[in-house]
Amino acid sequence: MAPDFSVFESTVGHAFRSPNLLQRALTHGSATSRRDAHLGSNERLEFLGDRVLGLVVAEMLYARFPQEPEGALAKRFAVLVCRETLVGVAESLHLGEHVILSRSEDDAGGRHNESLLADACEAVIAAIFLDGGFEAARRFVRSQWEDLLEADARPPQDPKTRLQEWAQGNGLPLPSYYEVGRKGPAHAPAFTVAVEVQGLETVHAEGSSKRAAERNAARLMLEKIAMGADA
Repeated sequence: MAPDFSVFESTVGHAFRSPNLLQRALTHGSATSRRDAHLGSNERLEFLGDRVLGLVVAEMLYARFPQEPEGALAKRFAVLVCRETLVGVAESLHLGEHVILSRSEDDAGGRHNESLLADACEAVIAAIFLDGGFEAARRFVRSQWEDLLEADARPPQDPKTRLQEWAQGNGLPLPSYYEVGRKGPAHAPAFTVAVEVQGLETVHAEGSSKRAAERNAARLMLEKIAMGADA
């Protein structure tokens, strides 16, 4: 018996003519045979969805901020298509309740795995695109990303970039990052990263990926610098 995705279809605002597309978008590789995982899971759809999302978000930014240069638009774009944003959208859609997992992956907390949720969100975008065309995918992305687009009047800046610019502005070498620890299961690891800036005490931070941990470390270092400036 095929899964009933009517509730999820209502949530995303698209009734699928080909329900198999949605089923594949929600199927994690753990629920397929290892040999044919790329055919039965959402891996290939994730690849396509990433590109569709990027095009729609770029179009939205181009129209919404006509006076901004390419660099400012690129900063906004990077935040809007990053994993953290995808996870936020997935959680708002309660996507984790609908993903199809192996029992072991489910028992290990896969429905709350950020990487899994982000991948499934991109796969759903691809499924809508293939089922209803570009306009259907565009409507979905706009419905979920419009408020995020308006959340900050200024172009956001990655904390690693801000820390790098601070170091350069003060005549210091670029910050250096290195992994100092990793824990947790393979499906949900936690990375610990240290950041060093000449003349400052080393800062450590955790994240669900090495990149996220680096951003968190840079953010903490910037907060430390700001506190020192206020002292």
